[in-house]
Amino acid sequence: MTETVVMKQIFLDPSRCIGCRSCVAACRECDTHKGESMIYIDYLERSNTVASSPTLCMHCEDPLAPCAQVCPAQAILVSPDGVVHQADESRCIYCENCGYACPFGVPKFDRHKHFMRKCNLCYDRTSQGKGPMCTTVCPTQAIFYGTYEEWVQAGRGLQGARPVNTFSFGRQRVRTRNYVVLSEEDEALDLMALLDEATLGKDSQVPQATAGRNMEPWVEAETAGIPEREAPPQPWTPREPQPFTVPASSAKSVNEEGRS
Repeated sequence: MTETVVMKQIFLDPSRCIGCRSCVAACRECDTHKGESMIYIDYLERSNTVASSPTLCMHCEDPLAPCAQVCPAQAILVSPDGVVHQADESRCIYCENCGYACPFGVPKFDRHKHFMRKCNLCYDRTSQGKGPMCTTVCPTQAIFYGTYEEWVQAGRGLQGARPVNTFSFGRQRVRTRNYVVLSEEDEALDLMALLDEATLGKDSQVPQATAGRNMEPWVEAETAGIPEREAPPQPWTPREPQPFTVPASSAKSVNEEGRS
């Protein structure tokens, strides 16, 4: 009999975030982060609004982990359950490609140790059935961890909220493992359209960006012939060290010294 695996996701609800930063403090306690928080609290414009929103790794599924696909050293690996891990310190070459490729701006770079850090869904906890640190302390459930059914039972679905895990950046669409909770019946969240509709206050008279005139037309990856890298089946398997052999000449000299 095939065992059914229950997949749990994070549901981010900006309308519930109160900017208390409890999640930031709790994230520092995760053993794999070594005292550094991998979650952000974004403030829109503190002079006009108290609105805030938590930002953490969305663990992209389609396309699969753009940060990992552009890593030339294969330092960012993906678990079979869809969790995108932070860079392997022994492999990261600090090229910062992942920072440019991430559509959500999540990777952080350790300037002193020269490697990338980011949210790995507290894998030391979630792999054992526990919730990520940030979700266990959020007082308003702005960061909810569980199945879709558990999220509905918590009451948000009955209030008209709708989780979305498809995001549009112009013509590029990204589907993620985690969800953002909206109050409208939208199938996808078009971030570029929201940017066009946003009022910039005192900066509303700034000239239009020149990117629209200087950029080349968008070409799909399949059309351009860009392959998508497949994740190894078990990327966390420790690499076995190469066997070390002592040269015959060195072994002979050691033996002679021992006799003397």
